[in-house]
Amino acid sequence: MIELTLPFPPSANRYWRTAVRGSFVNTYVSAEAKEFKEQVGWICRAAGIRTPIAGRVSVEVKLYPQRPLDWAKRQRLQGSTWDDSVRCIDLDNANKVLLDSLKGIAIEDDKWVRRIVAERMEPDGEARVVIRITQLALPASPQAELLEVA
Repeated sequence: MIELTLPFPPSANRYWRTAVRGSFVNTYVSAEAKEFKEQVGWICRAAGIRTPIAGRVSVEVKLYPQRPLDWAKRQRLQGSTWDDSVRCIDLDNANKVLLDSLKGIAIEDDKWVRRIVAERMEPDGEARVVIRITQLALPASPQAELLEVA
């Protein structure tokens, strides 16, 4: 199992850029996305990750938005749902960027992700994401008994 605390990811909406020149359209990964992937690589190496987990994995994501300076006032006025008013990227946009940044570093490829649990957390300080990656054991195939010779 790998558990990492990573910087807050850019949104998938800012992950790609498109350039149009005449009839030629080119879509590419943004400089912001490249920088994030590089940061993730350094954090993974500092955590001792030298080779990606091979095969099927489960990924748990806890997304912590930046706590605003007026959080106490929001909490007083809005009660336990105060954090609903905090600006934060969508979980699905965060997942795409996170999985792409871990590809080839902590996991072989995001095609091997078989389970994702993502949760937006209450802001408690700095914006960040905590990610836990667990290798999944291969289950016994329900079709295997069909191949057995009697």
